[in-house]
Amino acid sequence: MSGADADPRPQSSSAPQAAGPSPTGAPELAIDAYHVLVVDDDRRIRDLLSRYLRQQGYRVSTASGAREARGRLSIFIFDLIVLDVMMPGENGIDFARALRKDSDVPILMLTARADAADRVLGLEAGVDDYLAKPFEPKELALRIASILRRAAPREEAPGSVRFGPFEFDLARGELMREGEAVRLSESERRILLMLARAPGEAISREALAGDGPGGNERTIDVQVNRLRRKIEADPADPRFLQTARGAGYRLVTDR
Repeated sequence: MSGADADPRPQSSSAPQAAGPSPTGAPELAIDAYHVLVVDDDRRIRDLLSRYLRQQGYRVSTASGAREARGRLSIFIFDLIVLDVMMPGENGIDFARALRKDSDVPILMLTARADAADRVLGLEAGVDDYLAKPFEPKELALRIASILRRAAPREEAPGSVRFGPFEFDLARGELMREGEAVRLSESERRILLMLARAPGEAISREALAGDGPGGNERTIDVQVNRLRRKIEADPADPRFLQTARGAGYRLVTDR
C-alpha cells in the first residue's frame, strides 16, 4: 500500500474514545482482549491502525510484510489479521493464499483496488472480507467485529488453574492463596495469564515480552523473578514457575 493513495485516517472529524486510560496513559485492555495482527509495509499506516485498534480494546501486533508476519505467527496466536494487498515482494493475496494452506485465522484485506475482479481474487485466496481505501477507522472496527462474531468460537480456556496453595482465575486475572488475594503487577498478571493458558508448555521469552512498549527478554526475566518471590517457597529452586532451558518458561499446575 502506498502512503500517498492509501490513507486510512478518518474522513470525518469524529475521533474514537479510549475505553479508559491506564496509569501510564495508554488505554487499558481486557485481559482476554482479541489479538489482531496488522500487516502493512507503510509504517505510518501501521502506527495509525495500531493506535486506533488499541483504543477500541484490541491487543495489536504489527508486521511490515509477509516475512515478518510469518515470524509473528510462529510466536503468537492471532484472532484476526488486517492485511494490505499492495506490498513489495510477496503481496497480500499471495500471502493469504499461502496462509490458508494451514491456517483458518480470519483475514480482513485492505485494498485501494475495489473493482469486482480484484475482490473476487482476494476472496478466492481465502480472505474473509475486504475494505477499500480510503476508509473510516470506525468502519474498519465494525468490519473486524463482524468477522470475529462470524468466526468459530475461540477454544475455551479453563476457568482457573491450581498449583500448590494457589488458584489463578484466568477470566479475572486474580491470583489467590488459600482464599487470600495475592497482589500482582500488570506485567506479572499478563505473564501468568499466558503461562496459565498453556499449563506445562514452554512459552518463549520473546512471546512473553510481546512487541509493546518496554517489552524485551531481559525485563521478562526480572518480572519472572519477582513473580517467583510471590509464589515459590524457594525462588532459587522453583516448583511451579520453571525455566525451560533454551525455550523460556513454563507453569507447572496440579493435575
